[in-house]
Amino acid sequence: MKASGSAEEATKLRGALNDRVYDYIVSQILVGAFALNVRLPTEMQLAERLSVSRPVVRQALRRLKDDGLVVSRQGAGTFVVRRPAHQVFSFAEVGSVADIQKCFTFRIALESEAAALAAVEHDRDSLDRLAQALGDLERSLKSGTGGIDEDIAFHQAVAAATDNRFFLSTMAAIASQIRVGIGLNRSLTLDQPKSRRIAVQEEHTAIYDAIASRDADEAKRLMHQHLENARLRIFEGGG
Repeated sequence: MKASGSAEEATKLRGALNDRVYDYIVSQILVGAFALNVRLPTEMQLAERLSVSRPVVRQALRRLKDDGLVVSRQGAGTFVVRRPAHQVFSFAEVGSVADIQKCFTFRIALESEAAALAAVEHDRDSLDRLAQALGDLERSLKSGTGGIDEDIAFHQAVAAATDNRFFLSTMAAIASQIRVGIGLNRSLTLDQPKSRRIAVQEEHTAIYDAIASRDADEAKRLMHQHLENARLRIFEGGG
């Protein structure tokens, strides 16, 4: 039992260190200390600077590559190719960027299944509430008010349409984290061309259509795609 506990503690420690390296590099990119198109310090240099092992640095760099912030060039090193928008500072301390990303990953798993179940279990009333939430969201976007509350209401309406209270209660438990992620995305969206706002709304409309059509597989796929797009949109900025 002691050995198992030690292994679990070691895994948690590696995860915490990985987040620390990830957040450090993101913060340095945000403030321009690691500039666009400039090579990052080597794995060994980062490991020494942050007092972690090279495998921990390597894992953090892999996440940053998946997020599209850096690329590896064979024989040359790892380079910064994108700088997140300045609004990241406004919505969350830099140290919580990793948590925002992890929240999106959790939401992808949770809400994709919710969308699939909603397609099967919804009744007339829950579908009407979902349609109302979609309409409210569209009107808020057209008025330029951001639509944070309306966006949250749409996702809650999807959860409610599952006829399973545990989806709603789980979303309520992470409500503050959801609000931060949606708020950041909405802020970024309002700074983008109108086509970006239209594209975001089209994602919500497609989810509604799949649920209304009782196409569980398509509803699940579209919700997964929508939340993954939202996760990556956090890093849309310079570069």
